Amino acid sequence: MSRHTVHTTINGSPHAVEVDTRRSLLDLLRDDVGLTGTQKGCDQGACGACTVHVDGRRVLSCLTLAAQVEGREVTTIEGVGSTDELHPVQQAFLDCDAFQCGACTAGQVMSAVALLEEDGWSTRDDVRELMSGNLCRCGAYPRIVDAVMSVRSAQEA
Repeated sequence: MSRHTVHTTINGSPHAVEVDTRRSLLDLLRDDVGLTGTQKGCDQGACGACTVHVDGRRVLSCLTLAAQVEGREVTTIEGVGSTDELHPVQQAFLDCDAFQCGACTAGQVMSAVALLEEDGWSTRDDVRELMSGNLCRCGAYPRIVDAVMSVRSAQEA
């Protein structure tokens, strides 16, 4: 077993964590750093529940090795908004009732926040396609799309 110290910034705070080189970013976040907002869904990269941002781009943390974030910035759901001031996407999810059981919500919000920073999309169909890697077993997809489109409309106003 090979160990490596990963130096990374998570939600604006520097961290140095010694991990097995085979450890996933998801396990580093949840077990080593104690940020349990990122959900462990399928643990195979099929559901998107573990979506986080690395240098502003969305990644599946269960498929990302912890060593890959050396020197990079990681943002988790805990780093998006706060309990006193929700991120506009979080508020839109509340306003649009875009969650049911909540198992996928953190990953959906992280994917939506990153999507809103990306170019080249404009329609509801684009949102469905570009967020197709985030599964919702409750079927809240229409309301999730409503939430994303409402934030986009507010940004364009």
